[in-house]
Amino acid sequence: YPVMLRMDNGPEFISLALAEWAEKHAVKLEFIQPGKPTQNAFIERFNRTYRTEILDFYLFRTLNEVREITERWVSEYNCERPHESLNNMTPEEYRQHHYLAGISK
Repeated sequence: YPVMLRMDNGPEFISLALAEWAEKHAVKLEFIQPGKPTQNAFIERFNRTYRTEILDFYLFRTLNEVREITERWVSEYNCERPHESLNNMTPEEYRQHHYLAGISK
């Protein structure tokens, strides 16, 4: 499990169920200040890209169809698509270059 989750103050993120899950798994919950989406800029950008490329593009017939299309898109987003903010590496390349290199030291 992650060490920490940063999120906004939406109702899905301030639920008792989430708080209990986080406590059970020793995951710290960190909330951004209300009205300050720039404190979570990377996920805001991800959400905008997902909305424009998937949610606004397809007319889904089933929940399973949403899952399948999303899984393919996330794989492409993380493993095939270069990101300018990562010096034109894919997120997977960045992870391997920066995090795995640190483990071997």
